[in-house]
Amino acid sequence: MYSKSSIWDDIKLEYRKGDAITRLIFINIAVFLFINLAGLILGFFMGHPEWAAWLGRQFTLPADLGKLVSRPWTLVTHMFAHEGFFHILFNMLWLYWMGRILREYLGNRKIVPIYVLGALAGAFLYILAYNTLPAFRQALPFSEALGASAGVMAIVVATATLLPDYRIHLILIGPVKLKWLALAAVVLDVLAINGSNAGGSIAHLGGAFFGYLFIKQLQSGHDWSRGINRLLDALAQLAGPKKGPRLHYKNEGKSAEYRKRKGRAAAEKKKKYEGEDYQKRLDEILDKISRSGYDGLSKAEKDFLFKMSKK
Repeated sequence: MYSKSSIWDDIKLEYRKGDAITRLIFINIAVFLFINLAGLILGFFMGHPEWAAWLGRQFTLPADLGKLVSRPWTLVTHMFAHEGFFHILFNMLWLYWMGRILREYLGNRKIVPIYVLGALAGAFLYILAYNTLPAFRQALPFSEALGASAGVMAIVVATATLLPDYRIHLILIGPVKLKWLALAAVVLDVLAINGSNAGGSIAHLGGAFFGYLFIKQLQSGHDWSRGINRLLDALAQLAGPKKGPRLHYKNEGKSAEYRKRKGRAAAEKKKKYEGEDYQKRLDEILDKISRSGYDGLSKAEKDFLFKMSKK
């Protein structure tokens, strides 16, 4: 027998089953296809290129504050929009490669916050530079930014900050430590500020700086991902399917005192697993990775980190 599920059903299933990196890649591809296909229909087939240009502006972030006030949603939409095929291709490859490494050590719930907050940090630095530096005064009314590059750069630098001596193999180069790879990317963006894509390079640096700060704060016990994750959880709950009325069964076979004792035991067990001892041990392992790399961990530490990444 053959499945009658449509391609769209398969895509939705893969999206629901995917991790944070897979979902980010899906969203970026979906926005890219929507903008380009809609632009093709409006501009080429319907003969209204001005409509296609208007649609594209709804996804690009203007540097001019007056335009930004009229299109505030572009603070979010710009980080999922891309200009061309190779623009999105290289961004998604970097996101996949570096995101997989970061997810292995920090778990799934750190990826989206670093991506989103890194992109917002890049947008802030981009807008600040174009509205304060004399070199950009003439370009300010026309400058607009788009792309996942700042969010991806936040992922890259966060991974390198957490695992500076982690090695990856590059074609024609061989094994390279992440700290040198991230440093090269940052230096190239600094040098490119004087080029044709100055706004993009500035945004990349904003994302890179945020990725570094995020990991340093996390190692100090401050998790900047909690707010974004709470917001995403709330949105998922609102968008999720409505559940029917629940049936409650009362167990008369156990005394109230027994249930209280059982509840206290469960709370103590949860506290031991998720409380200060867990956080302290996780911080110690992350510090050890930053000093001597993943290979310096003991088997018990690797097992603990693996279980936490699954959680």
